[in-house]
Amino acid sequence: MDASEALFLARTQFGLNIAFHILFPSITIALAWFLVFFRVQYALTRRPEWLATYRLWTKIFALSFAMGVVSGITMSFQFGTNWPGFMNKVGNIAGPLLAYEVLTAFFLEATFLGVMLFGMNRVPNWVHITSAVLVAAGTSLSAFWILALNSWMQTPVGHIVADGQLIAGDWLEVIFNPSFPYRMIHMMLASGLTATFLVAGLSAWRLLKAPGDAGAARTLRAGILVGAVLAPLQAWVGDRHGLNTLEHQPAKIAAIEAIWKTEKGVPLVLFAIPNEQARRNDYSIEIPKGASLILKHDPDAELKGLDAFAPDTAPVAPVFFSFRVMVGIGMAMIALAWFGLWATRGGRAPPRWLLWTFAGFTFSGWVAVEAGWLVTEIGRQPWLVTGVLRTADAAGGASGAQLGASLTGYILTYTLMLIAYMVVLTHMAGTGSAREDPRAALVAEAR
Repeated sequence: MDASEALFLARTQFGLNIAFHILFPSITIALAWFLVFFRVQYALTRRPEWLATYRLWTKIFALSFAMGVVSGITMSFQFGTNWPGFMNKVGNIAGPLLAYEVLTAFFLEATFLGVMLFGMNRVPNWVHITSAVLVAAGTSLSAFWILALNSWMQTPVGHIVADGQLIAGDWLEVIFNPSFPYRMIHMMLASGLTATFLVAGLSAWRLLKAPGDAGAARTLRAGILVGAVLAPLQAWVGDRHGLNTLEHQPAKIAAIEAIWKTEKGVPLVLFAIPNEQARRNDYSIEIPKGASLILKHDPDAELKGLDAFAPDTAPVAPVFFSFRVMVGIGMAMIALAWFGLWATRGGRAPPRWLLWTFAGFTFSGWVAVEAGWLVTEIGRQPWLVTGVLRTADAAGGASGAQLGASLTGYILTYTLMLIAYMVVLTHMAGTGSAREDPRAALVAEAR
Protein backbone atom coordinates (compact mmCIF):
# COMPACT_ATOMS: atom_id res chain seq x y z
CA MET A 1 0.00 0.00 0.00
CA ASP A 2 1.53 3.34 -1.08
CA ALA A 3 1.66 6.59 0.87
CA SER A 4 -1.36 8.10 -0.89
CA GLU A 5 -3.57 5.18 0.15
CA ALA A 6 -2.35 5.40 3.75
CA LEU A 7 -3.08 9.14 3.70
CA PHE A 8 -6.58 8.45 2.39
CA LEU A 9 -7.22 5.94 5.19
CA ALA A 10 -5.88 8.35 7.80
CA ARG A 11 -8.17 11.09 6.51
CA THR A 12 -11.13 8.71 6.36
CA GLN A 13 -10.57 7.51 9.91
CA PHE A 14 -10.25 11.01 11.34
CA GLY A 15 -13.19 12.18 9.24
CA LEU A 16 -15.32 9.34 10.60
CA ASN A 17 -14.41 10.31 14.16
CA ILE A 18 -15.31 13.94 13.64
CA ALA A 19 -18.47 13.08 11.69
CA PHE A 20 -19.63 10.89 14.57
CA HIS A 21 -18.58 13.33 17.28
CA ILE A 22 -20.22 16.39 15.72
CA LEU A 23 -23.63 14.72 15.85
CA PHE A 24 -23.89 15.18 19.60
CA PRO A 25 -22.62 18.75 20.13
CA SER A 26 -24.94 19.76 17.29
CA ILE A 27 -27.77 18.64 19.58
CA THR A 28 -26.53 19.66 23.02
CA ILE A 29 -25.43 23.23 22.17
CA ALA A 30 -29.00 24.35 21.51
CA LEU A 31 -30.90 21.69 23.46
CA ALA A 32 -29.39 23.09 26.66
CA TRP A 33 -31.22 26.36 26.02
CA PHE A 34 -34.46 24.45 25.44
CA LEU A 35 -33.94 22.93 28.89
CA VAL A 36 -33.58 26.40 30.39
CA PHE A 37 -36.90 27.35 28.78
CA PHE A 38 -38.64 24.18 30.02
CA ARG A 39 -37.29 24.65 33.53
CA VAL A 40 -38.29 28.30 33.72
CA GLN A 41 -41.75 27.48 32.38
CA TYR A 42 -42.23 24.96 35.17
CA ALA A 43 -41.01 27.43 37.78
CA LEU A 44 -43.46 30.07 36.51
CA THR A 45 -46.52 27.90 35.89
CA ARG A 46 -45.89 24.87 38.13
CA ARG A 47 -47.76 22.81 35.60
CA PRO A 48 -46.82 19.10 35.89
CA GLU A 49 -46.45 18.65 32.13
CA TRP A 50 -43.56 21.14 32.11
CA LEU A 51 -41.85 19.19 34.90
CA ALA A 52 -42.31 15.93 32.99
CA THR A 53 -41.00 17.58 29.82
CA TYR A 54 -37.97 18.96 31.61
CA ARG A 55 -37.17 15.58 33.17
CA LEU A 56 -37.46 13.76 29.86
CA TRP A 57 -35.31 16.16 27.87
CA THR A 58 -32.69 16.42 30.59
CA LYS A 59 -32.18 12.66 30.25
CA ILE A 60 -31.88 13.01 26.47
CA PHE A 61 -29.39 15.85 26.94
CA ALA A 62 -27.31 13.84 29.41
CA LEU A 63 -27.20 10.85 27.05
CA SER A 64 -26.17 13.07 24.12
CA PHE A 65 -23.56 14.84 26.24
CA ALA A 66 -22.04 11.51 27.30
CA MET A 67 -21.87 10.31 23.69
CA GLY A 68 -20.13 13.54 22.72
CA VAL A 69 -17.57 13.21 25.51
CA VAL A 70 -16.66 9.63 24.61
CA SER A 71 -16.26 10.34 20.90
CA GLY A 72 -14.41 13.59 21.60
CA ILE A 73 -11.79 11.85 23.72
CA THR A 74 -11.21 9.27 20.99
CA MET A 75 -10.88 12.02 18.41
CA SER A 76 -8.28 13.92 20.44
CA PHE A 77 -6.00 10.88 20.53
CA GLN A 78 -5.82 10.93 16.75
CA PHE A 79 -3.96 14.23 16.76
CA GLY A 80 -1.01 12.18 17.97
CA THR A 81 -1.61 8.90 16.15
CA ASN A 82 -2.68 10.15 12.71
CA TRP A 83 -1.58 13.78 12.51
CA PRO A 84 1.56 14.44 14.58
CA GLY A 85 2.69 17.00 12.02
CA PHE A 86 -0.31 19.14 12.89
CA MET A 87 0.63 19.56 16.54
CA ASN A 88 4.32 19.87 15.70
CA LYS A 89 3.60 22.74 13.33
CA VAL A 90 0.67 24.59 14.91
CA GLY A 91 0.39 23.05 18.38
CA ASN A 92 1.32 26.37 20.00
CA ILE A 93 -1.96 27.75 18.68
CA ALA A 94 -4.19 24.68 18.59
CA GLY A 95 -3.15 23.42 22.05
CA PRO A 96 -4.16 26.52 24.05
CA LEU A 97 -7.47 26.87 22.21
CA LEU A 98 -8.37 23.25 22.95
CA ALA A 99 -7.28 23.73 26.56
CA TYR A 100 -9.46 26.83 26.90
CA GLU A 101 -12.41 24.77 25.71
CA VAL A 102 -11.80 22.15 28.39
CA LEU A 103 -11.10 24.59 31.21
CA THR A 104 -13.80 27.18 30.56
CA ALA A 105 -16.56 25.12 28.99
CA PHE A 106 -16.38 21.36 29.50
CA PHE A 107 -15.80 21.56 33.25
CA LEU A 108 -18.64 24.06 33.53
CA GLU A 109 -21.03 21.78 31.66
CA ALA A 110 -20.01 18.60 33.48
CA THR A 111 -20.20 20.13 36.96
CA PHE A 112 -23.58 21.79 36.70
CA LEU A 113 -25.11 18.97 34.67
CA GLY A 114 -24.85 16.97 37.86
CA VAL A 115 -26.86 19.62 39.70
CA MET A 116 -29.47 19.58 36.93
CA LEU A 117 -29.80 15.80 37.04
CA PHE A 118 -29.78 15.21 40.78
CA GLY A 119 -30.32 18.54 42.51
CA MET A 120 -33.92 19.57 41.88
CA ASN A 121 -35.10 18.47 45.33
CA ARG A 122 -31.76 19.15 47.02
CA VAL A 123 -30.96 22.76 46.16
CA PRO A 124 -33.04 25.96 46.14
CA ASN A 125 -35.07 26.62 43.03
CA TRP A 126 -32.88 29.55 41.91
CA VAL A 127 -29.75 27.41 42.19
CA HIS A 128 -31.27 24.69 40.05
CA ILE A 129 -32.36 27.16 37.36
CA THR A 130 -28.94 28.82 37.48
CA SER A 131 -27.29 25.46 36.94
CA ALA A 132 -29.36 24.96 33.78
CA VAL A 133 -28.28 28.39 32.53
CA LEU A 134 -24.62 27.64 33.27
CA VAL A 135 -24.77 24.33 31.43
CA ALA A 136 -26.28 26.10 28.42
CA ALA A 137 -23.63 28.81 28.61
CA GLY A 138 -20.96 26.12 28.81
CA THR A 139 -22.16 24.40 25.65
CA SER A 140 -22.10 27.70 23.75
CA LEU A 141 -18.68 28.58 25.13
CA SER A 142 -17.38 25.19 24.08
CA ALA A 143 -18.58 25.87 20.54
CA PHE A 144 -16.85 29.26 20.67
CA TRP A 145 -13.38 27.81 21.29
CA ILE A 146 -13.68 24.88 18.91
CA LEU A 147 -14.97 27.08 16.11
CA ALA A 148 -12.25 29.64 16.80
CA LEU A 149 -9.67 26.92 16.11
CA ASN A 150 -11.47 25.51 13.09
CA SER A 151 -11.99 28.97 11.62
CA TRP A 152 -8.34 29.85 12.13
CA MET A 153 -7.40 26.67 10.24
CA GLN A 154 -9.63 27.88 7.39
CA THR A 155 -8.50 31.52 7.42
CA PRO A 156 -5.27 31.71 9.47
CA VAL A 157 -4.13 35.15 10.64
CA GLY A 158 -2.46 36.62 13.72
CA HIS A 159 0.43 34.13 13.82
CA ILE A 160 4.16 34.35 13.31
CA VAL A 161 6.69 31.67 12.37
CA ALA A 162 9.56 30.89 14.74
CA ASP A 163 11.95 27.98 14.12
CA GLY A 164 9.51 26.41 11.67
CA GLN A 165 6.61 26.50 14.14
CA LEU A 166 3.62 28.81 14.28
CA ILE A 167 3.00 30.81 17.42
CA ALA A 168 0.35 33.40 18.18
CA GLY A 169 1.46 36.94 17.48
CA ASP A 170 -1.92 38.38 18.43
CA TRP A 171 -4.43 36.09 20.15
CA LEU A 172 -7.36 38.37 19.34
CA GLU A 173 -6.53 38.11 15.63
CA VAL A 174 -6.13 34.36 15.90
CA ILE A 175 -9.48 33.89 17.66
CA PHE A 176 -11.49 36.50 15.77
CA ASN A 177 -10.11 35.56 12.37
CA PRO A 178 -11.96 36.63 9.19
CA SER A 179 -14.28 33.60 8.96
CA PHE A 180 -14.94 33.10 12.69
CA PRO A 181 -18.01 35.34 13.16
CA TYR A 182 -19.79 33.80 10.18
CA ARG A 183 -18.83 30.24 11.07
CA MET A 184 -19.82 30.71 14.72
CA ILE A 185 -23.26 32.11 13.94
CA HIS A 186 -23.82 29.55 11.19
CA MET A 187 -22.99 26.65 13.52
CA MET A 188 -25.06 27.99 16.41
CA LEU A 189 -28.07 28.27 14.11
CA ALA A 190 -27.34 24.80 12.72
CA SER A 191 -27.38 23.44 16.26
CA GLY A 192 -30.57 25.35 16.92
CA LEU A 193 -32.26 23.74 13.94
CA THR A 194 -30.89 20.29 14.77
CA ALA A 195 -32.24 20.49 18.32
CA THR A 196 -35.47 22.12 17.14
CA PHE A 197 -36.37 19.37 14.72
CA LEU A 198 -35.24 16.73 17.22
CA VAL A 199 -37.62 18.21 19.81
CA ALA A 200 -40.44 18.61 17.29
CA GLY A 201 -39.85 15.18 15.73
CA LEU A 202 -39.75 13.23 18.97
CA SER A 203 -42.73 15.18 20.30
CA ALA A 204 -44.65 14.31 17.13
CA TRP A 205 -43.65 10.67 17.58
CA ARG A 206 -45.05 10.77 21.11
CA LEU A 207 -48.31 12.39 19.95
CA LEU A 208 -48.80 9.67 17.36
CA LYS A 209 -48.87 7.20 20.23
CA ALA A 210 -50.57 9.38 22.84
CA PRO A 211 -52.52 12.27 21.28
CA GLY A 212 -53.50 13.59 24.70
CA ASP A 213 -49.95 14.13 25.97
CA ALA A 214 -50.00 17.82 26.93
CA GLY A 215 -46.24 18.04 27.40
CA ALA A 216 -45.52 16.66 23.91
CA ALA A 217 -48.06 19.06 22.40
CA ARG A 218 -46.31 22.00 24.06
CA THR A 219 -42.82 20.94 22.98
CA LEU A 220 -44.02 20.31 19.42
CA ARG A 221 -45.42 23.83 19.30
CA ALA A 222 -42.19 25.24 20.76
CA GLY A 223 -40.15 23.37 18.15
CA ILE A 224 -42.32 24.62 15.30
CA LEU A 225 -42.09 28.22 16.49
CA VAL A 226 -38.31 28.15 16.90
CA GLY A 227 -37.84 26.37 13.57
CA ALA A 228 -40.00 28.92 11.76
CA VAL A 229 -37.67 31.67 13.00
CA LEU A 230 -34.28 29.97 12.76
CA ALA A 231 -34.61 28.26 9.37
CA PRO A 232 -35.00 31.43 7.24
CA LEU A 233 -32.45 33.21 9.43
CA GLN A 234 -29.99 30.42 8.70
CA ALA A 235 -30.56 30.85 4.97
CA TRP A 236 -29.63 34.53 5.24
CA VAL A 237 -26.59 33.85 7.44
CA GLY A 238 -25.50 31.08 5.06
CA ASP A 239 -25.54 33.58 2.20
CA ARG A 240 -23.35 35.99 4.22
CA HIS A 241 -21.04 33.11 5.09
CA GLY A 242 -20.77 32.20 1.42
CA LEU A 243 -19.74 35.74 0.49
CA ASN A 244 -17.09 35.65 3.21
CA THR A 245 -15.84 32.33 1.86
CA LEU A 246 -15.66 33.80 -1.64
CA GLU A 247 -13.43 36.57 -0.30
CA HIS A 248 -11.07 34.39 1.72
CA GLN A 249 -11.37 30.90 0.17
CA PRO A 250 -12.37 31.40 -3.46
CA ALA A 251 -11.11 27.92 -4.42
CA LYS A 252 -13.70 26.39 -2.09
CA ILE A 253 -16.48 28.39 -3.75
CA ALA A 254 -15.27 27.26 -7.17
CA ALA A 255 -15.57 23.64 -6.01
CA ILE A 256 -18.98 24.21 -4.40
CA GLU A 257 -20.38 25.70 -7.59
CA ALA A 258 -18.38 23.42 -9.93
CA ILE A 259 -16.87 26.39 -11.75
CA TRP A 260 -14.12 24.87 -13.87
CA LYS A 261 -12.93 27.94 -15.76
CA THR A 262 -12.62 31.59 -14.85
CA GLU A 263 -15.28 33.51 -16.74
CA LYS A 264 -17.88 36.23 -16.58
CA GLY A 265 -21.60 35.70 -16.19
CA VAL A 266 -21.22 32.29 -14.52
CA PRO A 267 -24.42 30.22 -14.40
CA LEU A 268 -25.80 28.78 -11.17
CA VAL A 269 -25.67 25.00 -11.44
CA LEU A 270 -28.73 23.55 -9.73
CA PHE A 271 -27.80 19.97 -10.51
CA ALA A 272 -25.08 18.24 -12.49
CA ILE A 273 -22.66 15.36 -12.35
CA PRO A 274 -19.21 16.94 -12.08
CA ASN A 275 -16.76 15.28 -14.46
CA GLU A 276 -13.31 15.88 -13.02
CA GLN A 277 -11.56 13.97 -15.80
CA ALA A 278 -12.99 16.18 -18.53
CA ARG A 279 -13.34 19.18 -16.18
CA ARG A 280 -16.96 19.84 -17.06
CA ASN A 281 -20.46 19.32 -15.69
CA ASP A 282 -22.51 16.56 -17.26
CA TYR A 283 -26.34 16.64 -17.36
CA SER A 284 -26.25 20.16 -15.99
CA ILE A 285 -29.37 22.11 -15.05
CA GLU A 286 -28.43 25.78 -14.80
CA ILE A 287 -29.76 29.28 -14.22
CA PRO A 288 -27.90 31.59 -16.63
CA LYS A 289 -25.63 34.06 -14.85
CA GLY A 290 -27.11 32.96 -11.49
CA ALA A 291 -23.82 32.30 -9.69
CA SER A 292 -22.40 35.70 -10.64
CA LEU A 293 -25.60 37.38 -9.51
CA ILE A 294 -25.70 35.61 -6.13
CA LEU A 295 -22.00 35.82 -5.33
CA LYS A 296 -21.12 39.22 -6.81
CA HIS A 297 -24.60 40.79 -7.09
CA ASP A 298 -23.76 41.43 -10.74
CA PRO A 299 -24.99 39.00 -13.44
CA ASP A 300 -21.96 39.78 -15.60
CA ALA A 301 -19.32 39.61 -12.85
CA GLU A 302 -16.27 37.41 -13.23
CA LEU A 303 -15.78 34.42 -10.94
CA LYS A 304 -12.55 32.51 -10.63
CA GLY A 305 -12.72 28.88 -11.65
CA LEU A 306 -10.75 25.89 -10.45
CA ASP A 307 -8.24 26.50 -13.23
CA ALA A 308 -7.05 29.58 -11.32
CA PHE A 309 -6.05 27.50 -8.29
CA ALA A 310 -4.74 24.29 -9.86
CA PRO A 311 -3.24 22.04 -8.66
CA ASP A 312 -4.31 23.09 -5.13
CA THR A 313 -8.00 22.32 -5.57
CA ALA A 314 -10.44 20.18 -3.63
CA PRO A 315 -12.28 17.20 -5.12
CA VAL A 316 -15.39 18.72 -6.65
CA ALA A 317 -18.07 16.01 -6.49
CA PRO A 318 -18.30 15.54 -2.68
CA VAL A 319 -18.28 19.29 -2.06
CA PHE A 320 -20.76 20.01 -4.87
CA PHE A 321 -23.30 17.38 -3.79
CA SER A 322 -22.91 17.97 -0.03
CA PHE A 323 -23.63 21.66 -0.43
CA ARG A 324 -26.84 20.93 -2.33
CA VAL A 325 -27.96 18.39 0.26
CA MET A 326 -27.43 20.98 3.00
CA VAL A 327 -29.33 23.69 1.14
CA GLY A 328 -32.11 21.30 0.12
CA ILE A 329 -32.73 20.22 3.71
CA GLY A 330 -32.66 23.84 4.81
CA MET A 331 -35.35 24.77 2.30
CA ALA A 332 -37.45 21.78 3.39
CA MET A 333 -37.10 22.89 7.02
CA ILE A 334 -38.38 26.36 6.17
CA ALA A 335 -41.39 24.93 4.32
CA LEU A 336 -42.25 22.40 7.04
CA ALA A 337 -41.85 24.83 9.94
CA TRP A 338 -43.95 27.53 8.30
CA PHE A 339 -46.65 25.09 7.27
CA GLY A 340 -46.60 23.58 10.76
CA LEU A 341 -47.02 27.06 12.22
CA TRP A 342 -50.06 27.64 10.03
CA ALA A 343 -51.55 24.18 10.67
CA THR A 344 -51.34 24.58 14.47
CA ARG A 345 -52.52 28.20 14.63
CA GLY A 346 -54.95 28.98 17.39
CA GLY A 347 -54.03 25.82 19.27
CA ARG A 348 -55.27 23.49 16.53
CA ALA A 349 -54.15 19.87 16.78
CA PRO A 350 -51.87 18.91 13.88
CA PRO A 351 -53.17 16.24 11.49
CA ARG A 352 -51.57 12.81 11.76
CA TRP A 353 -49.84 13.10 8.40
CA LEU A 354 -48.11 16.25 9.63
CA LEU A 355 -47.03 14.47 12.82
CA TRP A 356 -45.57 11.69 10.70
CA THR A 357 -43.73 14.30 8.60
CA PHE A 358 -42.20 15.95 11.65
CA ALA A 359 -41.29 12.53 13.02
CA GLY A 360 -39.55 11.80 9.72
CA PHE A 361 -37.55 15.04 10.10
CA THR A 362 -36.35 14.15 13.61
CA PHE A 363 -32.74 13.68 12.56
CA SER A 364 -32.79 15.91 9.47
CA GLY A 365 -30.56 18.42 11.24
CA TRP A 366 -27.87 15.77 11.48
CA VAL A 367 -27.90 15.25 7.73
CA ALA A 368 -27.60 18.99 7.08
CA VAL A 369 -24.80 19.39 9.65
CA GLU A 370 -22.84 16.48 8.21
CA ALA A 371 -23.27 17.81 4.68
CA GLY A 372 -22.12 21.26 5.78
CA TRP A 373 -19.14 19.76 7.57
CA LEU A 374 -18.10 17.90 4.42
CA VAL A 375 -18.27 21.15 2.44
CA THR A 376 -16.17 22.96 5.03
CA GLU A 377 -13.47 20.34 5.52
CA ILE A 378 -13.13 18.76 2.09
CA GLY A 379 -13.45 22.16 0.46
CA ARG A 380 -10.17 23.40 1.96
CA GLN A 381 -8.13 20.46 0.69
CA PRO A 382 -5.24 19.90 0.07
CA TRP A 383 -4.63 22.19 3.06
CA LEU A 384 -5.00 21.30 6.71
CA VAL A 385 -4.26 24.91 7.62
CA THR A 386 -4.97 26.97 4.54
CA GLY A 387 -1.79 28.17 2.88
CA VAL A 388 0.31 27.05 5.84
CA LEU A 389 0.23 23.27 6.30
CA ARG A 390 -0.74 20.64 3.75
CA THR A 391 -2.70 17.63 4.91
CA ALA A 392 -0.10 15.24 3.50
CA ASP A 393 2.68 16.96 5.45
CA ALA A 394 0.89 16.47 8.77
CA ALA A 395 0.23 12.73 8.45
CA GLY A 396 1.91 10.27 10.80
CA GLY A 397 3.77 7.07 10.09
CA ALA A 398 0.98 4.54 10.69
CA SER A 399 0.85 1.90 7.98
CA GLY A 400 -2.09 1.29 5.71
CA ALA A 401 -2.74 -2.07 7.38
CA GLN A 402 -2.86 -0.48 10.83
CA LEU A 403 -5.14 2.29 9.65
CA GLY A 404 -7.40 -0.11 7.79
CA ALA A 405 -7.80 -2.38 10.82
CA SER A 406 -8.54 0.47 13.22
CA LEU A 407 -10.89 2.10 10.72
CA THR A 408 -12.88 -1.12 10.50
CA GLY A 409 -13.13 -1.23 14.26
CA TYR A 410 -14.30 2.39 14.40
CA ILE A 411 -16.95 1.80 11.74
CA LEU A 412 -18.40 -1.21 13.55
CA THR A 413 -18.29 0.42 16.98
CA TYR A 414 -19.75 3.75 15.89
CA THR A 415 -22.48 2.09 13.85
CA LEU A 416 -23.63 0.07 16.85
CA MET A 417 -23.42 3.10 19.16
CA LEU A 418 -25.41 5.28 16.78
CA ILE A 419 -28.14 2.68 16.29
CA ALA A 420 -28.37 2.14 20.04
CA TYR A 421 -28.56 5.90 20.66
CA MET A 422 -31.35 6.44 18.14
CA VAL A 423 -33.31 3.44 19.44
CA VAL A 424 -33.05 4.69 23.02
CA LEU A 425 -34.12 8.21 22.05
CA THR A 426 -37.16 7.10 20.07
CA HIS A 427 -38.11 4.68 22.86
CA MET A 428 -37.84 7.38 25.53
CA ALA A 429 -39.88 9.81 23.44
CA GLY A 430 -42.42 7.17 22.45
CA THR A 431 -43.13 6.16 26.02
CA GLY A 432 -43.07 9.75 27.24
CA SER A 433 -42.24 10.81 30.75
CA ALA A 434 -44.53 9.97 33.65
CA ARG A 435 -45.84 13.04 35.37
CA GLU A 436 -44.04 13.47 38.61
CA ASP A 437 -45.66 14.65 41.77
CA PRO A 438 -44.64 18.31 41.81
CA ARG A 439 -44.90 18.63 45.58
CA ALA A 440 -41.31 17.57 46.17
CA ALA A 441 -40.04 20.15 43.71
CA LEU A 442 -42.27 22.79 45.23
CA VAL A 443 -40.63 22.16 48.61
CA ALA A 444 -37.29 22.99 47.04
CA GLU A 445 -38.74 26.07 45.36
CA ALA A 446 -40.01 27.33 48.71
CA ARG A 447 -36.59 27.31 50.28
